[in-house]
Amino acid sequence: MKDRLNWAALLGATSLLALPLAAQTVDSASSPAASLNLPANITVFGKSEPTVRKATAIVNGQVITETDVEQRLALVIAANEGRISPEEKDRLRTQIVRNLIDETLQIQEAKANEIKVEPGEVDQTFARVAANSNRTPAQFSAFLRSQGSSDRSLKHQIEAESAWSRLQRKKIQPFVNVAEEEVQSVISRLNAAKGSTEYRIGEIFLSANPANAAEVQAGAQKIIENVRNGASFVAYARQFSEASTAAVGGDLGWVRPEQLPEQLMTAAQSLQNGGVSEPIAVPGGYSIIVKLDERKVLTADPRDAILSLKQVSLSFAKGTTQEQAAPQVEAMTKASREIAGCGQAEAVGGKLGATVVGNDNVPLRELPTALQNLMVNLQVGQASQPFGSLEDGIRFLVVCGRDDPAAGNAPSFDQVLAQMEEERVSRRAQRYLRDLRRDAEVEYR
Repeated sequence: MKDRLNWAALLGATSLLALPLAAQTVDSASSPAASLNLPANITVFGKSEPTVRKATAIVNGQVITETDVEQRLALVIAANEGRISPEEKDRLRTQIVRNLIDETLQIQEAKANEIKVEPGEVDQTFARVAANSNRTPAQFSAFLRSQGSSDRSLKHQIEAESAWSRLQRKKIQPFVNVAEEEVQSVISRLNAAKGSTEYRIGEIFLSANPANAAEVQAGAQKIIENVRNGASFVAYARQFSEASTAAVGGDLGWVRPEQLPEQLMTAAQSLQNGGVSEPIAVPGGYSIIVKLDERKVLTADPRDAILSLKQVSLSFAKGTTQEQAAPQVEAMTKASREIAGCGQAEAVGGKLGATVVGNDNVPLRELPTALQNLMVNLQVGQASQPFGSLEDGIRFLVVCGRDDPAAGNAPSFDQVLAQMEEERVSRRAQRYLRDLRRDAEVEYR
């Protein structure tokens, strides 16, 4: 079975601390090598040893190696289940080097401000990530190695994110002020906007300047193509987005159109749920957004209903053709239309030779989007249309119970205050990192 992980909680790389070797001068005449009569010009045969760590960049004296880059690339490839072309890998390597430089700068700046993330803290986070994939830390380390990466790779990103977060709390948050009047104004506008549409948006921000705008836009287009072909938006956001939301896979949360810049608002309104925008030119670079969901402000959303369900499912023998399965599909379709409540599910399943399984407390919003659309308007006792495939079998769901949500209330003062402070901290953190890049001594090899 193919390994599937929660890659929103993964992806990392590790830097390598290396000491420069002292230069040595050797008298060739007295050297033991002189007796070997070696040729001056040589041809090396075979591939280089993969464990040799060649320097890719040196950031304020700290080495980022080719191994670091390749291990991070392996994580990105694994997160996207291999859906990355050879051409895309070259572009990814360039971006990964930039990311590793940023992470190194973040850790260095944190240490300069007497902030250190202890190894034990990193190990605890690593263990939680391993648990999310139903593995022990040792099993997870083995899995990462099997993908061409390592636990060092992931732990470095964990350290960088933690160090940068603490640095922001120390150097930025104390100096961010949001007036009470500003918060009350937002709450008033929310109440006035009751019933209007808001969106849950994911973002990837890529900084650009006039000199590299075309290159950055082309890179953004590649990301979009890969995501539309099934790659993970969350994985790309964590690796390449330069917004503070990168740490949470690019998730902006719920926003109303007027809270977004005009360019992003227009794109969000035109997208279907799950749709990904084209590169959007914004001040300082390009944004890519994905529309994760849509709802009405402060009104009950039917997709927040909690369902009690029974599933009637029928499997097909291996090698069954569509023509052979057609009579059973027709029988399932007829049964889903005629069933009169959950009380008949077992009897109907018995006649069809199907399996019946019950499940309570199922959040409608956690179902796949296509299935949400099938279930959103069903009432107690009704069944969905059959769905499935020859490989997975065919099934339908019967609604046994439905707890609809109550109308929403405006967020609290503290919730609005926290969001406004977070947005301002994010903007200052971006400027902070930009200053670190400008002042850093970076030597590429």
